[in-house]
Amino acid sequence: MLSVMALLAITAGAPIVHRPTDPIERGFLLKSLRHNDADHRYVLYVPHDYDPARKWPTIVFLHGMGECGTDGLKQVGQGIGTAIMANAAKWPFIVVMPQKPDPRHAWGEHAEMVAAMLDATAAHYAVDPDRVYLTGLSQGGNGTWAIAARWPERWAAIAPICGYGNPEEFAPKLKSMPIWCFHGEADPVVPSARSVAIVDAIKAQGGSPRLTLYPGVGHNAWDKAYRDEPLAAWFLEHRRNADRPPAEGAKPSDRR
Repeated sequence: MLSVMALLAITAGAPIVHRPTDPIERGFLLKSLRHNDADHRYVLYVPHDYDPARKWPTIVFLHGMGECGTDGLKQVGQGIGTAIMANAAKWPFIVVMPQKPDPRHAWGEHAEMVAAMLDATAAHYAVDPDRVYLTGLSQGGNGTWAIAARWPERWAAIAPICGYGNPEEFAPKLKSMPIWCFHGEADPVVPSARSVAIVDAIKAQGGSPRLTLYPGVGHNAWDKAYRDEPLAAWFLEHRRNADRPPAEGAKPSDRR
């Protein structure tokens, strides 16, 4: 995992490209959002070839327990951030990386904050609303299931990694969602049976989620998922279905 100082160097240094005729910053950018009377830092990744003249696919990434905090940076050092650093050409996406302040609270409790960060990004960058994807690991895997189930009409596809949650709650709401789920079979933190149960429940509802289990792999299934699998290309195969029904019981304010 990268140190905070290394992340600061990434945020403030070479990956940000300034062009004489284009003031848009690129690379890993430290951002701040005022939400519910509090400031929340997050990282926004903007590809080096970003061109505002065209719409860009966008990923929201939810980190795990170890990256919680208020520095706004740690979440870059685990998961999709390091995969982008290793092979940026593989990830031609804008990527929104919120940070959850407290490991004792689930991502679902911060859903409005996550949505606000995505909305702020869409207000300032050329986000393609039909190609917005959600992914996360561990606590972020749980958050991926939960936030996708809250607003299923908002996401083109999701990829929960070593996640968990209530299959009966998620399955009816995500039966039409393109899903690729990952888990290590030897995970001692979140048993792979948790992902299997959710996937099976969605299949029972008529869905067709994809599940990849890694034999002998422990909790860190995310490095293989983000680095070894064609996940980025799979995301790009999917566009939001405008006719996808909203979450059961969703209020008008939940439709964004």
